[in-house]
Formats: sequence, structure tokens, C-alpha cells
Amino acid sequence: MPTDLTTIAQRYIAVWNETDATARRAKIEALYTADAGYTDPLFDAKGRDQIDATIEAAQQQFAGLVFSLAGPVDAHHDTARFQWHLGAPGAEEPLVIGFDVAVTEGDRLHRVYGFLDKVPTS
Repeated sequence: MPTDLTTIAQRYIAVWNETDATARRAKIEALYTADAGYTDPLFDAKGRDQIDATIEAAQQQFAGLVFSLAGPVDAHHDTARFQWHLGAPGAEEPLVIGFDVAVTEGDRLHRVYGFLDKVPTS
């Protein structure tokens, strides 16, 4: 049975929104391969520990804001791309807009490459 890359993208967003450190780590363990990587313009995280630290840093920087998928997941083979928003719950306009390209191994994330389309200017 092929991996549902939309479900993986939804789980990925849920990890970024998980503020309980123990629960977040459990979700990271379940979602990412042991040698996973996450790279965006600000971070180059290798392994689950660094990915966890990257997510925690983003949560501290953008306290109270939440990530959401911003449309359908475009996927083929073991690769998905999707746009996301970061903003206040219920806000019309997100503070940050980006898109990620995720490469999977089976039902886990192996590499994620993030791109920022809209970032705050101040």
C-alpha cells in the first residue's frame, strides 16, 4: 500500500504545533527516520535531536502562533511539496508563508527542505 503523503504532511504540521516537549519528541520519533534532516534558510538540522531543537526555537520565536497547511499536498513517488502558513489562530492573514519539499522513506520523513515566501520585515 502506498504511503499517504498528505497524512504525512498533516503529521508534520502537527509536530511543529506540539508545544509539550515530551509529546513533541514522541511525534518526532514516530515521524522522522533516525538520520532525518531538515534544512531551510535559517537552520540545517541533522537527526531527531537537532530537528526537535529547531522546532522548539521556532516555537519560542513565534510563541502563540500556529502552523497550518495552506492547500493541497502535491505528491509523487516518495516526495511531497506543500505550502504552509504561520499565524495567530483564526487570523485572516498569516505572518509567515512558506513551502516545504519532503522526501520520505516508507511512512517516515527522511529529508525536508523548507523555503520562506513571506517573512516579517521587522
